[in-house]
Amino acid sequence: MTDTQARDAASGTEADAGKRLIFDRNLMICFGVTLMVVMGVTSITPVLPKVMEVFGISARQIGLLITSFTIPGVVLTPVMGVLADRFGRKRIIVPSLFLFGVAGAACCFTRDFHLLLTLRFFQGVGAAALGPLNITIIGDLFSGQRRTAALGLNASILALAVAAYPVVGGSLAIFGWYVPFFLPILAVPLGCIVLFKLGNPEPKEQQQIGEYFRAILAGIRNPQVLGLLLATVATFIILYGPFLTYLPVVLHRAFGATSFTIGCIISVASLMTAVVASQLGRLIARFSERRLFKFAFLLYAVACALMAHMDGLWWFVLPIALFGLGQGLNLPSVQSLLTSYAPMEQRGAFMAVNGMALRLGQTLGPLVMGGLYAFFGINGVFYGGSVVAVVMFVTAVILVR
Repeated sequence: MTDTQARDAASGTEADAGKRLIFDRNLMICFGVTLMVVMGVTSITPVLPKVMEVFGISARQIGLLITSFTIPGVVLTPVMGVLADRFGRKRIIVPSLFLFGVAGAACCFTRDFHLLLTLRFFQGVGAAALGPLNITIIGDLFSGQRRTAALGLNASILALAVAAYPVVGGSLAIFGWYVPFFLPILAVPLGCIVLFKLGNPEPKEQQQIGEYFRAILAGIRNPQVLGLLLATVATFIILYGPFLTYLPVVLHRAFGATSFTIGCIISVASLMTAVVASQLGRLIARFSERRLFKFAFLLYAVACALMAHMDGLWWFVLPIALFGLGQGLNLPSVQSLLTSYAPMEQRGAFMAVNGMALRLGQTLGPLVMGGLYAFFGINGVFYGGSVVAVVMFVTAVILVR
């Protein structure tokens, strides 16, 4: 048992436990990794319209800038999870941070769209392990209600980053569309901090490889786990399709919003997510995680449908806030439920499968919604997001009981 887990077992009230978590050094380092997880997309979202103009590409092609970043995670994330279970968390996450930082910063210096996509691909290779392994490490460090509270706080930090990065990216874009691409260089010093300062436990008991994979497959076949993985795919189809890729386009084209204004409006969702997720420890005392994440998909459906009917720039704040409320209820609830299904020796691969589902959703979002945009226009994108949310709600009701 680690020192953190010992403190976990000896914790007092839920409120006091939450306060102590904020000052846990290991958790604060995990928060640093969380800040990198979302940087690869949200920091450049406000400059997508400008990138379209500079490189002379269409609204459908701009999705490639997101897709090239997310595709590596679809294939590599499970591999990274298995390697983390077999060889240790640090041996995988530290080189990943270095690659993410170097390849991401290099995007700042290219003026060729194809080279930009190539560098984004390698940045995505580095990013593939960050999110799942970070959640895995938090699951290793904490248990019980403190784990749920820690994941809620982590989701709150993630949401604050999602809120801040569009503003930061939009502000840096004043000096050039390429400047926000340099931000990932911060992952390099963070990798050094993780290497020398993170006091996380590492898996010690090694199963035979056949037994190891059989246990993972058995867990994935559980209908509830399958429902949670599908929820992750659906969440990120909606997030990276209608919300992060095409909402900035409609705000710019229909209402003439600047990159800075787009960043500020999108940040409303993240601020709402941060507030709700930080209170998850209290919410689960009254409502189960299963109920919370199911309700979130109803909020997504309403939010996406409303986006198709907003006739003023600042009216978008209402559906965006509803979307953020759904994110705050959904993401940490699903993560908490999933981490409880696997022991430490399998947790890396188990959460990596969820990470693969996440990357699949990120990749499908711009592609599917790009197809809807081509055939039905921008309203087809928003209605498409609403349909995905409703279908997922029904699926969750059936599978996750």
